[in-house]
Amino acid sequence: MTPPASALLFPGQGSHYVGMGKRLAEAFPQAAETFREADEVLGFRLSQLMWEGPEEDLVLTMNAQPAILTHSIGVLRLIRDQLGEVTMAAGHSLGEFSAHVAAGTVSFDEALALVRLRGKLMAQAGRLRPGTMTAVLGMEDEAVEALCEEASDPPETVVVPANFNSAGQIVISGDLDAIDRASELAPARGAKRVVRLDVSGAFHSPLMKPAEEGLHARLRSVEFHRPRFPVYSNVDALPVCDADSAKERLMRQLTSPVRWAASVSAMLENGAGRFVEVGPGNVLTGLNRRNARGIESLSIGEPDQVIALDLGQPD
Repeated sequence: MTPPASALLFPGQGSHYVGMGKRLAEAFPQAAETFREADEVLGFRLSQLMWEGPEEDLVLTMNAQPAILTHSIGVLRLIRDQLGEVTMAAGHSLGEFSAHVAAGTVSFDEALALVRLRGKLMAQAGRLRPGTMTAVLGMEDEAVEALCEEASDPPETVVVPANFNSAGQIVISGDLDAIDRASELAPARGAKRVVRLDVSGAFHSPLMKPAEEGLHARLRSVEFHRPRFPVYSNVDALPVCDADSAKERLMRQLTSPVRWAASVSAMLENGAGRFVEVGPGNVLTGLNRRNARGIESLSIGEPDQVIALDLGQPD
């Protein structure tokens, strides 16, 4: 039976773990070659860091981002022939770079260098103006936006919605004091739970502004191509179909919220027949229990999952 048209999803930061990709490299020579390629491009043993840690080094933004991209592309190269028709893709934050590699917008080598720099710039911005991120569960989008406005005292302190992941799961990002105020106010405003995230900065917020110039300069120097299929942008949940728009959206992404639920909804409206999460973990597949109810969603990141897809028996 021919599989339905696939919409690819690529995970973002937070999906990394010590040991990621090791079993893939042991099972599939093509995957091992992808990890060797990443090591050569970056000039250090990223693969060893992925497989052996230490965790405190892997979790660093400048390491976690290329690690997740490498894992995702290693898996993609293994399963591309089994996917059938791929009509669209999206990636959560960092994952949008992986999605553009999948679409042929940018080469794997160039994307690796880009996300390594992106991670360094984001970490630097976090040191210049310390901030953090917190998940707010159980509140509507508009209520979280109002909460952030109430907790902010611009320009000194600010907190904004950063990830609209699904209905009732929104991540906020900003200055430490503003995050603390929002966390204190949230239960009285309807939040069921508030969870501080272990991150090195206030990603997808105005606090990342210092990272824009360096990333913009690098993006200008990299050759992008027209995507083979649309890549839905985090910034506005619209399909990106040309090289210039891809660069512009990846640039704006640093300080803009990730509109993930809206992106998945737009993909459904445009004919996504099933979702395949490519890379470490299954966070996006889990979110699809709310974002894409009734639509097949599967995650492929380990050898048994690759083999099951090859046999036509995905979990």
